[in-house]
Amino acid sequence: MKTELSLSTPAELATECLVTVALDHGDKDQPQPSIETADRSLRHAAAEVIANGEVTGKSFETTLLYNPANLKAKRLLIIGGGKAKSFSPFELRRVAGAAVRSLKARSIRSLAFLVPSNGLNVDSAVRAIIEGAFVGNFDPDTYKSDRKDQRIDAVTIVANGDHTRLGRALEEARIIGESQNFTRQLVNEPSNRMTPTALAEHAREMCADSGLKCEIYGAEKIKDLKMGAFWSVAQGSDEPPALVIMRYEPEDAPPKPMLGLVGKGITFDTGGISIKPADGMEKMKYDMAGGATMIGAMRALSLLRPRIRVIGIVCATENMPSGHAQKPGDVQIAMSGKSIEIINTDAEGRLVLADGLHYARQLGCTHLIDAATLTGACVVALGYVNAGVFANNDEMYQRFERARERAGEKMWRLPLDEEYKESIRSNIADIVNSGGRYGGAVTAAMFLKEFAEDTPWLHLDIAGTAWMEENKPWIAKGPSGIAVRSLVEFAKDFAG
Repeated sequence: MKTELSLSTPAELATECLVTVALDHGDKDQPQPSIETADRSLRHAAAEVIANGEVTGKSFETTLLYNPANLKAKRLLIIGGGKAKSFSPFELRRVAGAAVRSLKARSIRSLAFLVPSNGLNVDSAVRAIIEGAFVGNFDPDTYKSDRKDQRIDAVTIVANGDHTRLGRALEEARIIGESQNFTRQLVNEPSNRMTPTALAEHAREMCADSGLKCEIYGAEKIKDLKMGAFWSVAQGSDEPPALVIMRYEPEDAPPKPMLGLVGKGITFDTGGISIKPADGMEKMKYDMAGGATMIGAMRALSLLRPRIRVIGIVCATENMPSGHAQKPGDVQIAMSGKSIEIINTDAEGRLVLADGLHYARQLGCTHLIDAATLTGACVVALGYVNAGVFANNDEMYQRFERARERAGEKMWRLPLDEEYKESIRSNIADIVNSGGRYGGAVTAAMFLKEFAEDTPWLHLDIAGTAWMEENKPWIAKGPSGIAVRSLVEFAKDFAG
């Protein structure tokens, strides 16, 4: 999607559709809608539909006017943003996605979006609109034979301000939006097309296009590295596993800090011998969303060029039941030397991440973040709204929290109290890979903490947010690309 910036007067801009935001400045009982612009021609064009109550400012409400008087735009879309007092870049991002989805359904190919004049920082508003537009432009109907060619080809942002500064904000948002959608494309693929080998090849191609170094290792190297936890999951599948290492090493960056991004890349999860129920198992193609997130984040960082060294690691395999698969009761030796009693073969994501985290430390990473569709327990705790965040370092968490807020993604910190460690003690080995039913998201994180050790570390459990369970006004049902924006903001912050 082409993006550009315009400093034109809104009424003088020729476009297929001009989009403006309406907010409600009233109280609960008495709405007071108003479009957020000082342009007199635009306010005059919207006056009648506001006066007759057709426009109320309610979130995602759309009113489309054709051939509006005194405007060069062919259409005017007035889209509601909700209450003015709570309107922020978070809401604006979703409003932009909703505008794109509304217009592309009408086979409109381009639009101009007017930055609302309600006191938002203009740079932040530009970023939110572009990022939201990319999210709204993605649809998952890749393999439909009658797929409709509905998409927005070009978005123009209409704003007042320094052209150079706003242009830089727009370009950064374009890179992040494209990278989030790149992640979504990977997650959307069926597992017969997105095998571990295919996922690794997509990472290799991305690195070649973006100027990153990329190494891909197979089963023999995984065994040579003594990644017993990773291999224990991979051994049950006929598909070969892949260990992907992506390196972003700008010459002007100091040797430290070095950020390690570790992603779970289970391209299909049957549960192994502890097999899952059939109902809903088709969705388990998304179990590589953590790995795809790290590939998307590395793509964005390579193009944004912050002054920080980053290594991305994806541990990719299938989790399958077979005569070669590991069994409950087996004991595996992780790369770190820790012994693991396998209680549940469906708790496989933490096994591949255990070796990925330890390997990242071996490669010199001073700070670690992993992302994974790790536990159904996190979905029970937080639903489909917030991802779970765990941290062994408060300073690193607070830094991430600020980045997450700028990125406009919803996440919630969950505890890592030492008492939970009792749930993962084993009688025969150092630890078990499943702490039981209660506090399952926490005990899974406690397992991973054993392999991060004293390295500052964050764990993102994105099981409930990596896949949208239904269509929303601003985003299609399917992969969400959660955490790409937050990771990029965090890395930029670390780079100063």
